[in-house]
Amino acid sequence: MDHIVLILIILVILLVIVVANLRIVPQSYVYVIERFGAYRTSWGTGIHLKAPFIDRIAKQVNLKEQVIDFPPQDVITKDNVSMKIDTVIFFMITNAMQFTYGVERPIKAIENLTSTSLRNIVGDLDLEATLTSRDFINSNITRVLDEATDRWGIKVIRVELKSIIPPPEIQDSMEKQMKADRERREKVIQAEAEKKSQILVAEGEKESKILRAQADKEAKILQADAIKQQKILEAEGEAQAIQMIQQALADSIVKLNTANPNEAVLRLKSLEAFQKAADGQATKIIIPSEIQGIAGLAAGIKEVMTDDKGTVTPRRIQ
Repeated sequence: MDHIVLILIILVILLVIVVANLRIVPQSYVYVIERFGAYRTSWGTGIHLKAPFIDRIAKQVNLKEQVIDFPPQDVITKDNVSMKIDTVIFFMITNAMQFTYGVERPIKAIENLTSTSLRNIVGDLDLEATLTSRDFINSNITRVLDEATDRWGIKVIRVELKSIIPPPEIQDSMEKQMKADRERREKVIQAEAEKKSQILVAEGEKESKILRAQADKEAKILQADAIKQQKILEAEGEAQAIQMIQQALADSIVKLNTANPNEAVLRLKSLEAFQKAADGQATKIIIPSEIQGIAGLAAGIKEVMTDDKGTVTPRRIQ
């Protein structure tokens, strides 16, 4: 009975020891294990059992990307302007053993290395170049830190300059310059707006003149068309009147031929036609030779047609 109790006690003690030495390594972590003070192995994600009393967890290393915000560093530019630069470093640990044993206080080492590199880079730049060369400074510090921290098991991903703080007098000068630049840009924008407004007004006036000219042109075209149409109608009316006169003349000639008139009647008709022609608007009249003796012809006709007593007596005209 006593042996059974002893065995149970031993089993319980062993179970407690095993449970006490079980370790679960979470994702993105590595545990550095030492045995008798010397590096033995690195545990990855999962369940692990360390040897009791002889193994110990020397360091729990986080493999995720980390961010360090260092306090502003004092630097001096090439033109002897003192300023403060605030930096942020993004890094991750790639080798847990090197990170554990490579350098004492690795984060402090990175801060000091950052400060030294920043002074060296900014020392070759003047104030204006420093203020306008953030990308250049970032890339150079990243390259220098990455090369230096590689043997520590650290990968520097990037370095960002949060702020560049020049001396107060430089800040005042910069603020005045920025204010002047803003005012200049506002004037330029205002001038461009006024220019565009004038262009729009000029274009509107131009368009209005074009429309008025087009309207005047169309009005003149319509007026000319109306006059043309009126003249066409008048000409058509005159043509119709002439045609009617000619038709009437032709009808009279036909009737005259049907009546078989004598020579005296024909001469009388010729006289009437000449009289109508003389009443027209012609300025020059050519008298046919047959009717040049129109006065004698008229007297002869009168003598033939009437006698002294007023009666009509036929008489041969010589």
